[in-house]
Amino acid sequence: MKIGLLGFGVVGRGVYDLTAARDDIQVAKVVCLEEVSLPDAEVTKDFQSVLNDETIDTVVEAMGGLHPAYEFVKAAIEAGKNIVTSNKALVATFYDELIPLAKEKGVLFRCTAAVGGGIGWLSELERARRSQTVESVGGIMNGTTNYILDSMTRLGLGYAEALRQAQELGYAEANPTTDVEGIDTWHKVILSSNIAFGISVNPESVPAVGISRITAEDVENFTNNGYICKLVSTGKMEDGKLSAYVQPTLFGRGALEAAVPANYNLITLVGSASGRMSFYGQGAGRYPTAYNVVQDCTDVLSGRGFYSPYGGKVNADNSVCLCYYVRGEMDAWLKENKEADFGTGIVTKPVSVEKMHAWLKAHPEAFAAALDK
Repeated sequence: MKIGLLGFGVVGRGVYDLTAARDDIQVAKVVCLEEVSLPDAEVTKDFQSVLNDETIDTVVEAMGGLHPAYEFVKAAIEAGKNIVTSNKALVATFYDELIPLAKEKGVLFRCTAAVGGGIGWLSELERARRSQTVESVGGIMNGTTNYILDSMTRLGLGYAEALRQAQELGYAEANPTTDVEGIDTWHKVILSSNIAFGISVNPESVPAVGISRITAEDVENFTNNGYICKLVSTGKMEDGKLSAYVQPTLFGRGALEAAVPANYNLITLVGSASGRMSFYGQGAGRYPTAYNVVQDCTDVLSGRGFYSPYGGKVNADNSVCLCYYVRGEMDAWLKENKEADFGTGIVTKPVSVEKMHAWLKAHPEAFAAALDK
């Protein structure tokens, strides 16, 4: 296999390093804007040189973002080249277009590293759904937010201090919005649901709220009542109806999720035959993520392409009702749905995920977290 590698940042460099000693996979060209000198690969700023090189059979996209990644990947598919990508935003956003196009052009498409970094979650999810019905997927899918919440809980840090520490350690970007507002997790649960249920989830129907509103006061309320807060995703298919959302959730101290430390992930599926299966490991990082990119390349060499039959567009129905911890202004709706006091916050009666997220949009200073069932 000869690879055209798009991007030479954290993941791209890791892919290059992990393939350097292999004789079955070779990075032939690297497309990047920086001045890089490599002993055994051509470095160029011109993607067309990859597209027009007939010896390159596989394009590995490690640029991130939507543009120009989308244009490059689409052009590569149309040129008959296999695709391996770690870009969850790209695949989740253009799922409807790229997956059918790859099938039409007879090329292989894999994106295992797009969710779970080094865990290999998507390939395991695909294996599970071959022989059973996958009933639900989700869990802790973002290492940055888990690090922040873990530091606030264990070390007693405030949100700003925990975020700053995460940035200093390289776990959070200078602009952490994608992580802390739940956008990264949102892309991942959409992609996971697509593969688990053989559908294409309408992203606009999946609500997401992150952790940027959490305070040390909230964490103290949780600790005093025996709970630990995590940002989790949920995708569930029940009686032909999909529910999918991202939100902070409170777990009792004995739950697996409550024990996940630092920047680790814990992603879970529930199958009709297997019951619960959880996958734990590094959710990001150069070599964990690059490992799964290279593993996808070996699967392409073996003729194994995308994981799941492509299905039609589905809207999530988030009428499922949960109890929530809420800290915020006690307006008429909260008073009507209050069940009990919870430190300086309250716990609601069961309310729908849809209504809770709508209320949070209208109250930007409030914080809410679902209570795990």
